[in-house]
Amino acid sequence: MAKLKDIAEQVGVSISTVSRVMKNDSTRSVSEETRKRIWEVAERLGYKPSRADKGGRADSTTAAHIGCVVAIPQNKYNNPYFSVILEGIEKGLTDCGLRLEFVYSIEDQSDIQKLQVLVKEHRLDGMIIVERIDADAYQWIKSNVRVVVGVDLSDKSIPVVCYDREAAAKEAVNHLIDQGHKRIAYIGGPEFNDPFRQEKRYLGYQSAMREAGLGLSDDWIIDVKWDVSLSYELTKQAFEKPGDAPTAIFAASDMMAIAAMRAATERGLRIPEDIAIVGVDNIEISEFTSPPLTTIHVPKIEMGIYAVRLLLDYLEHRYSLPVRMTIPYRMVYRRSSDAPAQAIVGTSRAEG
Repeated sequence: MAKLKDIAEQVGVSISTVSRVMKNDSTRSVSEETRKRIWEVAERLGYKPSRADKGGRADSTTAAHIGCVVAIPQNKYNNPYFSVILEGIEKGLTDCGLRLEFVYSIEDQSDIQKLQVLVKEHRLDGMIIVERIDADAYQWIKSNVRVVVGVDLSDKSIPVVCYDREAAAKEAVNHLIDQGHKRIAYIGGPEFNDPFRQEKRYLGYQSAMREAGLGLSDDWIIDVKWDVSLSYELTKQAFEKPGDAPTAIFAASDMMAIAAMRAATERGLRIPEDIAIVGVDNIEISEFTSPPLTTIHVPKIEMGIYAVRLLLDYLEHRYSLPVRMTIPYRMVYRRSSDAPAQAIVGTSRAEG
């Protein structure tokens, strides 16, 4: 079995330096390059840290080291959806006297290697993965971290906290259908690298439309790849095409809906008199758009908190089978989806 001495000799450092890196001891500085090299050699030699090497940390959640990987590659703390989930995760950990060791996201292959180093350096006991990430990175995490909990993942082999995206989208579209709309556009994006039309919110939209006997127009099923600028530009371009324009838009996120609202307004359309718009997420700004945006409230903070609770329960061996916890969503009705003028003659209009 490999020893600290073997690692030290191959890296060209002292045994005490290797020991400090294994214990994540920061009392003396060790360069990032040296740390990475030590962990690479340790893994190649098959070195298994003893309890003493781990600094004598008790197998207890009060000393657990927890990390988080988020699907969004940039501005994870500024994204109005992911940032609130992260807030819930941090609140859940703080309430238990813990903290997040790191929050990480993956853009390219080199990021996977950096993540592997982080996991080893922080000696993670658990990882929370928020939405789908690179398949290789995901499998490596599952193989090298004791407990993995997902937020909005479809993997049935791990505990997951989620909301029913397909049902939520279907309810939102049914709301528009109930308002008298027959030509309803869809704006969204794919789940990771899957085909656009396999994403669950699209499936909910498609199901509602088909059950109502309504047709789907390819010109108004728009893949904006979850990009706000693209949502604005492609919606604007769609309005310029000949043929019947939709009387309503269902956008798979509030950010996409808000971009579509701008495109509609610049086209000279009134919301909701000429076109109704509904989003998903209920981000904070959705209440303050003009008009206020009808949306699906996704329990983002609660999802983060419950992800932490599930993780700690599994670290304490309270469950043996993977639990799937589905958190209820709810519709939030505001002015952007009021019935069109011709359908509400003689009635009063509810303010959002």
